Amino acid sequence: MSKLANDTRVFKINPEIDVQNVRFPNRYGFTLAGHLYLPLNFDDTKKYQTIVISGPFGAVKEQSSGLYAQTLAENGFVTLVFDQSTTGESSGSVRNVASPDIFVEDFSAAVDFVGLQKFVDRDKIGAIGICGLGSHVLTAASVDVRIKAVATSVMYDMSDSMWMGLNNSKTEKQREIEKKTLAEQRWADAENGTPATGLHELPFDENDKPMQSSVLFPETLPDGADSVTTEFFNYYRGRAFHPRSVNSASAWTATSPLSYYNFPLQAHIDKISPRPVLIVTGEKAHSRYMAEESYNRLNDPKELVIVPGATHTDLYDQMNLIPFDKFTSFFKKNLE
Repeated sequence: MSKLANDTRVFKINPEIDVQNVRFPNRYGFTLAGHLYLPLNFDDTKKYQTIVISGPFGAVKEQSSGLYAQTLAENGFVTLVFDQSTTGESSGSVRNVASPDIFVEDFSAAVDFVGLQKFVDRDKIGAIGICGLGSHVLTAASVDVRIKAVATSVMYDMSDSMWMGLNNSKTEKQREIEKKTLAEQRWADAENGTPATGLHELPFDENDKPMQSSVLFPETLPDGADSVTTEFFNYYRGRAFHPRSVNSASAWTATSPLSYYNFPLQAHIDKISPRPVLIVTGEKAHSRYMAEESYNRLNDPKELVIVPGATHTDLYDQMNLIPFDKFTSFFKKNLE
């Protein structure tokens, strides 16, 4: 462990919270980069309730997840936030490869790491996934029984989103076109010896032609951008820009959707029971239907919280809307 140097967090930092740089392996050999947050009046002779956190999909620990980690540390938890494998400061010779299997494993690797700390109670470890990592954390919890309580915030089912399109809008014709496009991209990557970057949720024009880009969001918001694009742009390119964030400054490898087509997330989330699940989403979040679908697949004990007036990215960083009191009470109770 080491103290933070060249601190690049993009949210308001609480100088009273001790934060340490950490590195830890997952079982596939990637080295994950994390920030370990210690609560106020930390005493390393005590055993703490602990929460591992990651997300959103394509974000880094210096963005939304770090804000969650800091706030929950203020409320008495040890928290660990980490960059997903191949992203941010985590390892991977090929950068920004999205993998459902590896990203699910990353949560369990985070549990490994905190469980080795003498000040962590192994029977009191929970997990939070934000946005696209919400679907991954539920998948992780369905098989990793060391996660005693799990929560999501504005969760996104990345498998459904890539295969079905937002609001299940993708047609069968478009899926066939997309598979052919990805097959051609694989030939190009093989010939070039390096993977191209591209859009992980491939949009189509009015003629069903795929539209591609080497960055998720340009430096300026395109004219006529829809509300969802505008919302993400304002967060990633605006108030929370970070150069290591895939969403802020780059894109995923163009063939990333292939893994998600073959790996439906959340297949067994009903098996999380009898461990408790908290699903939090925004009343106006475009992802709300995904959170509600996941909630309906879960068995009790479960709870759905819909934040009045909140959009998707409001629950990334708007302190007046993120229900931290609810997250705190949920984990305090269920990690007893």
